[in-house]
Amino acid sequence: MSTYEAWAGQVIEKIRRKMARVSEKNQDKIPYTTDEAGNYDDRSDSSKSWNIDNGLNWWTNGFWGGMMWLMYQDTGEKKYLDIARQSEQKMEKCFADYYGLHHDVGFMFVPTAVADYRLTGNENSRKIGMHAANLLAGRFNPVGKFIRAWNDLTEDTRGWAIIDCMINLSLLYWASEESKDPRFKQIAMLHADTVMEHFVRPDGSVNHIVEFNPDTGAVIRSLGGQGYGEGSSWSRGQSWALYGFALAYRHTGKQEYLDTAKKVAHYCIANIGADGIVPLDFRQPPEPAYEDSCAACVIASGLLELEKDLYRNAAVRILKAVDEKRADWSESCDAIVQNCSPSYHNQVHHITMSYADYYFIEAVYRLKGIGKPMW
Repeated sequence: MSTYEAWAGQVIEKIRRKMARVSEKNQDKIPYTTDEAGNYDDRSDSSKSWNIDNGLNWWTNGFWGGMMWLMYQDTGEKKYLDIARQSEQKMEKCFADYYGLHHDVGFMFVPTAVADYRLTGNENSRKIGMHAANLLAGRFNPVGKFIRAWNDLTEDTRGWAIIDCMINLSLLYWASEESKDPRFKQIAMLHADTVMEHFVRPDGSVNHIVEFNPDTGAVIRSLGGQGYGEGSSWSRGQSWALYGFALAYRHTGKQEYLDTAKKVAHYCIANIGADGIVPLDFRQPPEPAYEDSCAACVIASGLLELEKDLYRNAAVRILKAVDEKRADWSESCDAIVQNCSPSYHNQVHHITMSYADYYFIEAVYRLKGIGKPMW
């Protein structure tokens, strides 16, 4: 057994103890973050499903069910399957309201419905996954060759594409594999090609948002988005690019995607300090020293997808930093990973986020060789 596996085994024991309690306490919820007392909130109110701020369509709602499927693959305990299914059944109601759904249906339904179908063969889950894939494919702009981000709320986003969508493409790859229809994969690859050309910079840093003319496809500008500003390097955006292109290579075998994933990976590794703590933006000012442990966990999972020792060593360094310095293993907080930040200019920083826990757990299980790939 490698030292990596031995360390991962020790952390998995802590994950099992923590999740056994947290899952039972929150089995009727779909949580995103914790309150000041350490208790999970609940985004499963179907009466608010269209509300992107706190309703059932909240983009992270798939990660709670995803954590349950990770735990089920590890332990085989039926309670995790039951909680995951309950979450999935609630989220199926999102389709009826429709308006709150956008490019993040991959985040919502790959770790829930698609995971359920892959692991159990549940036919209703296949239907949910295919429905979500068709919605995502329907957002494709054939002139600009990009998948449109978000829906118009406070401003016109018809020509916006964002780096986050690289992970959502997994839903389209699955839909092509499952239906034997190449259209889904073709849309995913056309979008990935556009991201390679217009998002990824020569040094491996990435833009968060690129705005295109929705009628001609011409590039208008890039925006700082959730990072420090235009031309900066939002660390979670880096993580979506790294992991997304690594997944794109796995599903397509296109060498340019692997090369891009490695370029982004090298940039991340070079800009993460010896302590393994990941800043909110790699180009942010020294003060305030905002962090994003969520980006750290996604970067680690992406590095493990690349499989070479260079990347595995870097992933373990990051994961150990989270375990030793940014994890709460006590009963006082429902979440594990601490010091996550939604965006640089958000009024709130260093909170908990359910998907940080998902990617941390996923990465540790990958080191130990437990479970099937979810994406």
